[in-house]
Amino acid sequence: MKLVVVGGVAGGASAAARVRRLDEKAQIVVFERGADVSYSNCSLPYYLGGLVDSSDKLVLMTPQQFKNEHNIDVRTESEVLSIHRDRKTVSVKNLRTGETYEESYDKLVLSPGASPIMPKSIKGIDRPNVFSVRNVEDIVKISRFLNGEAVRNVVVVGGGFIGVEVAENLKKDGKAVTIVEGLSQILAPFDTDMVQILQKELYDNGVGLRLGSTLTAIEDGCAVCSKDGETFEVPADAVIMSIGVSPETKLATEAGLSTGVTRGIRVNAHMQTDDPDIYAVGDAVETVNALTGQPGRLALAGPAQWQARAAANHICGMDSSYKGFIGSSCIRVFGLNAASTGLNEKTASAAGLSFDYVNVYPYDRVKIMPEASPLAFKLVYSVPDGKILGAQAIGKGDATKRVDVIAALISQGCTIYDLIEVEHCYAPLFSTAKDVVHMAALTAENLLAGRFRQVHVSDVRALAESGACIIDVRESWEYELSHIKGAKNIPLSELREHLDEIPRDVPVYVHCRSSQRSYYACCCLQGQGFDNVVNLSGSFLGLCLHEYFEDKTTGREPIVTGYNFN
Repeated sequence: MKLVVVGGVAGGASAAARVRRLDEKAQIVVFERGADVSYSNCSLPYYLGGLVDSSDKLVLMTPQQFKNEHNIDVRTESEVLSIHRDRKTVSVKNLRTGETYEESYDKLVLSPGASPIMPKSIKGIDRPNVFSVRNVEDIVKISRFLNGEAVRNVVVVGGGFIGVEVAENLKKDGKAVTIVEGLSQILAPFDTDMVQILQKELYDNGVGLRLGSTLTAIEDGCAVCSKDGETFEVPADAVIMSIGVSPETKLATEAGLSTGVTRGIRVNAHMQTDDPDIYAVGDAVETVNALTGQPGRLALAGPAQWQARAAANHICGMDSSYKGFIGSSCIRVFGLNAASTGLNEKTASAAGLSFDYVNVYPYDRVKIMPEASPLAFKLVYSVPDGKILGAQAIGKGDATKRVDVIAALISQGCTIYDLIEVEHCYAPLFSTAKDVVHMAALTAENLLAGRFRQVHVSDVRALAESGACIIDVRESWEYELSHIKGAKNIPLSELREHLDEIPRDVPVYVHCRSSQRSYYACCCLQGQGFDNVVNLSGSFLGLCLHEYFEDKTTGREPIVTGYNFN
């Protein structure tokens, strides 16, 4: 059996290596258009900040290593120009010599990846100080340019994962950095109430954020942008484009293979295209969202690896399939770790699902331990069955650990009731006995059972501005440090002595620092006959994190008297 793979990196190289492990006698040829066949593209931004101190370290495997260790023939700087399905060959151009030749195959795997989007409608997009980030060559070129003496101001266009990572690393390298993002927020996998925390972190570390803004032109020393019909300029000695990627499907479509609604190459569960002898994996393919059943593309290394394994297994006669993605990702933004999995509010709503969510802000380990800090955690679940749909976590501690737990449960179709029963490792230095994820699940279980009602932090501004009855059950010293304007302070420890001060004829919104004491207060008041009590989900800490960035960057009137993030 002869296998030809088009494209290396995560998908193609993994498929080739897996086939070799399953079939020692197979002839395997990998064609890669670039100079490197296997490199850590997710690590590229960290070369700019010096965390990766040599570009050589970004290259994981050389063609010679593939030959020596796996007996795989890797040909770099070789572009596959066309596929001839009738005679099962591909036309290849050697980019070093210009020679063109044909290579036969029994099975073909396409892993062409995706190209950075560089809109030609942007005037100046082809200037020499404008870059994209795709491979090692790109990042070395960027680094050399930025090390020039005259380069101080850098505009990063796009607030996705690569854009934010590039911005952070350039800021750490001493550059003045501004992110220009067309949407109203960065990092789309996070909902607005969570992403405000990360936007605050960028703001606090001196990274400029121009949200809801579009790049229209690149001129000498500046990037010209527009927002709400108004034009403004941002100083820019260099511009790095990171507004997304477009799947490279030309090779496939010219061979008569079909694409899907997301413009990715259409494949079945075995990663086969319309032609059963041609497979496709990675950023260029359209698969399915395992939670919604809807077609989608996910340009991440993890799914590409599993797709490659499914394809390689099937090529070698195994009954193997790829079940689709749920979308798990993580990022570090200066001092914060952030992770997400599954559906968020926006995607669950777009899928037409009946859902709710809870926000909790407990400490990530026992509070008296060194380095203990709050961990913002959001759990999205379906109503009324409590099936887990997604989660987001942000904090100085281990956010990925908590989200990985949720991702594992989502993949098994579990509910919040299953999550409650999960037994975790516990020691004071690592977590609390009732971990963050348990607290979220228990809160959701109480809500589904109707034991109390909640209101989300995103609704509090309207409540405060309308003069709603808000009771702050923190201690008086906490209230004096910072509080919601118009809120009445009745500490939980004194609540039973002040029941006559709480109205019964209007909604009463109760909050504390993290929603725990306010939950106790709700139980107490409901036990005293109050049927008008609502708990603030995420409570005061969540509210401060939610409001801070908008207040600071828009100049709007705060609803909080100062901010307290402890």
